[in-house]
Parts: sequence; structure tokens; C-alpha cells
Amino acid sequence: MAEEFITPVYCTGVSAQVQKQRAKELGLGRHENAIKYLSQDYEQLRVQCLQSGALFRDDAFPPVAQSLGYKDLGPNSSKTYGIKWKRPTEMFSNPQFIVDGATRTDICQGALGDCWLLAAIASFLLTHTNSFPSEPCGEKHIPATLGEILWPSWAQPCPGGAWVSPSSVYVGPRPHSRLLVVGMVPGTLRWGFSGPSVPTLKDLPLLVPLKFQLNLIPNVIRSLITELMRNHRLSVTRGFISSVLDMEAVTFKKLGKGHAYSVTGAKQVNYRGQMVSLIRMRNPWGEVEWTGAWSDGSSEWNNIDPYERQQLQVKMEDGEFWMSFRDFLREFTRLEICNLTPDALQSRSIRKWNTMLYEGTWRRGSTAGGCRNYPATFWVNPQFKIRLEEVDDAEDDYGGRESGCSFVLALMQKHRRRERRFGRDMETIGFAVYEVPPQLVGQSAVHLKRDFFLANASRARSEQFINLREVSSRFRLPPGEYVVVPSTFEPNKEGDFVLRFFSEKRAGTQELDDQVQANLPDEQVLSEEEIDESFKALFRQLAGEDLEISVRELQTILNRIISKHKDLRTKGFSLESCRSMVNLMDRDGNGKLGLVEFNILWNRIRNYLAVFRKFDVDKSGSMSAYEMRMAIESAGFKLNKKLYELIITRYSEPDLAVDFDNFVCCLVRLETMFHRVFQTLDTDLDGVVTFDLFKWLQLTMFA
Repeated sequence: MAEEFITPVYCTGVSAQVQKQRAKELGLGRHENAIKYLSQDYEQLRVQCLQSGALFRDDAFPPVAQSLGYKDLGPNSSKTYGIKWKRPTEMFSNPQFIVDGATRTDICQGALGDCWLLAAIASFLLTHTNSFPSEPCGEKHIPATLGEILWPSWAQPCPGGAWVSPSSVYVGPRPHSRLLVVGMVPGTLRWGFSGPSVPTLKDLPLLVPLKFQLNLIPNVIRSLITELMRNHRLSVTRGFISSVLDMEAVTFKKLGKGHAYSVTGAKQVNYRGQMVSLIRMRNPWGEVEWTGAWSDGSSEWNNIDPYERQQLQVKMEDGEFWMSFRDFLREFTRLEICNLTPDALQSRSIRKWNTMLYEGTWRRGSTAGGCRNYPATFWVNPQFKIRLEEVDDAEDDYGGRESGCSFVLALMQKHRRRERRFGRDMETIGFAVYEVPPQLVGQSAVHLKRDFFLANASRARSEQFINLREVSSRFRLPPGEYVVVPSTFEPNKEGDFVLRFFSEKRAGTQELDDQVQANLPDEQVLSEEEIDESFKALFRQLAGEDLEISVRELQTILNRIISKHKDLRTKGFSLESCRSMVNLMDRDGNGKLGLVEFNILWNRIRNYLAVFRKFDVDKSGSMSAYEMRMAIESAGFKLNKKLYELIITRYSEPDLAVDFDNFVCCLVRLETMFHRVFQTLDTDLDGVVTFDLFKWLQLTMFA
């Protein structure tokens, strides 16, 4: 069933959203049913190449100037002038991916300033060897384990929320001009790519990011770095800078300011009767090493055990060096860690954590409420509940603090880097964690409202709101239920996001959203005899000789009345809006309103006006999109966030204001779909109705 959603379908608006949701419910994007990246299929591509006799050319990454980047790497940049695209066999007689195994010293930075990427790749030690067999299509089909490193946006459990196929990478022609990105060993190839290192590490599969400012880290950092090397954690660090002008500048002791280094080892040695903590790092340049204490030729090595010196000391200009932990804290500002699993940082064993991933959106006027600084709108942000059930083991305790449940939250904004070429950069993002009030514990269909956030402080939050691709933090809280609210810093900043939750012990998560329902007040339907005489006189005056009000007559009546309310912002009721009202009220199916039907509509519009004025808090004559949400609930409707997104898209103006006529039309439409359509067709009251094509067209065209 899900396969049908892979083929291109031309659809827009609501139908596109429904289709996407159906595809997800049918399993598209899961490991066993991965999405084909840009609709590329390896077997089909291979067959096409064999049939045409042509070597593979990747249309998703064609050998043209535009593929290199934009701005400094754009087609007209001096940095890309004279670039030539060549296949591996055009550069070497016997090209190979990896020679005699892959090690961290194989990574060498080239002409581009990509230390952030290469430091990350060097931390991720490759374990596969791969020659370049002569294949008829000219492409290289790399196993996924290697492909995930060589082309992070392909062949991986995508951080964007879905598994992406293929589980391999196709390598065709690549740019060549002294090999732009990485260094080259004669007779072989070294592959790399053209930001900070942790975002790069996160593109590798299932990694969990954490960041530490070194001036804030307690004494536990020594054992932490030791465990990094032991428990499959990857880490990079940044040199100290005082201004942007310092970036990549080299200090007198040969450290690059603002430059990213891989952390490759940690050791304690006996130096003159005292234990000294050392840390080993590597410069992705493949050269230019620290010249201070414990550097390759320093005298400190002469005062430790000769066997230990032989095991540790490096005397090659390969970019790798040792330095004392004290110097490390002084010379570097930030340590960035990615765990292959989100193990407790001080744990001496590797354990499988529970993980959960949620996709979400921030949309103007409906789900983009901004941070806590904006209390009027903060509550409309998407909300996710976590349930912490078991406390940590004793071995994971941090310095004797009270016991609790550890977990990691990571909030990533999607698709932002590819938007940079259009001038749209990263949004400033973060999240807050609130404890669920006792009366709502155990409930799922509850979206916490404004009053809750005005009265309750957060129990935890991201370290800061920042314009990075991802923010993440590790917390420890007592067992209980908590609500996570991810947001942009300012309201009405649109974007898609992924929220990841990791916990070692048993825990539960779920997305919070109101259950769709209508609790409308009972409506008193008067007979013709019971209707007030003054209203009958008004009706006769408005309806004319046939004593029935048509769609056009209703439009004239309503616009004449609304024009007298100078406090309301309105463009007048459209003919289509009036037709919806007639369809809602028309009980005999003649397309007009009689006395009783018009009386019911008249009373409803009066009630709608009262609700509108109540929630037009600033008396502007229109409601903001967020006021609209509260007004709809006051009118008796509970909707989920997807429906609110659709309503704001359909009924708000470009400035997100909702006029009175649009407000009335929205409520009329909601009531029509709830009562006249769904409840009438749901005869067995199971919450499901089935349509054939005729009923569907009848509903959508005339409801």
C-alpha cells in the first residue's frame, strides 16, 4: 500500500498533507520501508546505465559549478575558478578508497576550511577497506556502514525523522583541483566533503550529541574524557578565540584559534612521582602540532617510565599530539561529544537506551508561539509528554546528588542549511520542560493552555536559545510526568523540527494534542407560532413575496447589518460563505431559508458576535490567530493542531488577523461538517464513515 506514495503525485494544500499523513501511517519512512532519496533507485539506475552503455552520472549531484555550493563556493567565486570534474580512473591508474585499513591519520584537511567536518570524520574511525573494482556503470556501490560516513545525507536513519534509501552511496565524478577537501596520498584516493563538528557527527547514524563549555565543567571531566575513549564516544574540541578575526589563526605554540580538533585519547602518567592527566588530539590539517608541554619533542617525556614513553610518544608530523589536561582546559573553550549510544556519561558499561523520535512543525498563527517570553502565544507550541519511571543506577550518580531519572533531549530544526542559499538561515531554537499537574497525570488528549504556563515555572530547559541546527541537553529529574515544549525564540517563525528523547531506564513518551470533538450547547428551535412577532415582521420585510431568503438575499441582509457595526473589521460576507450558511440551516433542501431556519441562523450569528467580541481582547475589530484558537474552543469545538493550522491558512489575512465574517464562516463550516455531515453519516457511532465517489463529490461540492 505504501509504495503508491513514492511515485510523484500532483496535489496541493490539504490533500498533500492528508496524503503525507496516510503514507506515514502505512509505514513509509520506517527501516523496512525506507524513502527513496530524490526517487533514486540503485537497481533502476544500474539497468539504465547498462542499457545505454554510459557511465553513471548522478543527477542529484551533477558535475557542474552549482553543485559545489553558493556564495564563496558559488559558480562565480574565485575559490571555484578552474575546477575540473574527474572520475577516479582519470586521476589514478588504480584508485582505491582505503589502503591498508582506515585510521584517524588518513584524514587531512585540504583547501577548504572544513576542519569542523574532518575532525568529526577522524573521530569516527573507519573499519572497512574498499577497493575500486571495475564496474560497467562506472559507479561505486558503497556498503552502508561506509556510505553513512562518506555521504551523511544519504543511506542513514535520517535525523529528519525517516529512514532514507538507498542503503548505499553512488560515487560518480567528483571535483578535482588539488583535491579541494582532503589531502591525497600518491597513487590512492582520500575522500571527504565540503559549521561545527557536532552537527556533522549527528549526521552519522543514531548519534547523541552533548556540548560542554570547558570553563564550566567540574572535576568529573577527567574521568569523562577517559570514558569517551573506552565507550565508543566521539568528541571534538574548539580552540579559544577572542574575536571572529582569530578564526584559524595559529598561536605561538602552534594551536589554531577557533580550529576544530579530534580528541583521540586520554591517559594518566607518573611524572616525577605525581599522576598527570594527558589528552591526545589531532589537527585535521595533518600537520602543525602543539609545541608546548608534552608535545612530540618536549622534555617532559624524559621523566616518565621508558616503556610508557615508547607506547605513548608520537614523533611524526601527522597532526597528532599530547598535551596536559591543564593546558587543554586553558587553550580550548568547548568540548563536543557524540555518543554512539546515549550511555550515562560516567558509566563503565555500554547499555542500550530507549529512544523516541517525533516530527513537528512551527507554523505562523497556529503552532509557532515563540519562547516563554511571549506568554500570550507560548502555549500554542507543540507539546510532548515524557513519563519517567525508574531512577538511575547508583554507578551513574553525579557527585552524590539526589537520585533521579536521566534523559537526553535533542531538538533539531530540519531543512535549514539547504535554505541558506535563499537567504534563510537557522532559526533560534530551544525547549522547556514542565511538570504535569496532578489532575492531568495519565491523560494524553490534553494540550496545556495559557493559564498553566502563566502559573508554573519550568523544571528544566535547554541551556540557551541559539541559532544552531540542534540543541541538546542532559537532565536528571524525579520520576513523574513532564511536558516538553520546543519552540523558536520569537513567535511566528516557521520551520519543521525533530525532537529526540533518550532514556536509559524505562520511560514513556507521547505527543500531546486535543482530541477532536464538538460539545455544542443545546439549541432551542422555535416553531413559527413561538417566534416573536417583531422578528416575523422583520423576516417578511427581508424575505420578500416568497417568504424565503435565498443565498444572494442572505448576503445582502448580512452585509447591510454588519456595516452598521463600525467596531468590526470586515470585508463583507462572500456569496460562497452565505451559501455555506444556507446549506447548514436548510432543512427541506430547497436551497433557501424559511422563517424557522432563518431564526436559528440569526440567533447563531448573535452568539458568534458575542464570542468574537469577548476574545478580541485589544478591541481591534479582528482577532489574532491565537485569539481565534481560544474563541473556537469557547464556541464548543476542540480541534487538534493540524486542524488549527488549516483554519488559520484558510480564514486569516496575511497579517494573521481574522475578520468577523471569516470567523462566522469558520464556525458555520465547522458545525456543518460536525453535525450535518459526519454525525448524520456515522450511524453506528464508531467514529468512522465510508464514502463512495458519488457521496464524496456530493459532500465536497455541496456541503
